Amino acid sequence: MSQTQFIISSSFMLGLTGLTLHRTHLLSALLCLEGMMLSLFLALSLWSMQLAATNFSAAPILLLTFSACEASVGLALLVAMARTHGTDRLQNLNLLQC
Repeated sequence: MSQTQFIISSSFMLGLTGLTLHRTHLLSALLCLEGMMLSLFLALSLWSMQLAATNFSAAPILLLTFSACEASVGLALLVAMARTHGTDRLQNLNLLQC
C-alpha cells in the first residue's frame, strides 16, 4: 500500500469513525459525511489518472456533483430542524412525534 492510498483510506476511516462515535449534532454528522465524500473523490480521481483512460474521467465529477447535492439537502434539513426544534441536537429528534 502506497502512502497516498494509506492517507486516503485513513481519512475515510476517520470520517466514518467520527460519524459513528460523535453523533451529537447534525452539523458534525454532515461534516463527517463531507470528509468521507472528499476522500472518495480524491481516491476516484487518482484511480482514473492512474488508469489513463478517458472512460473514467467523468466519474470524479459525477461524484462531486452528488456530493454537492447531498450537502445542499443536508443543510436544508439542518435549517428546517433548527427552525422547528430550535437546536440541531440529534437526541431531540423523534421520528414518532409529528
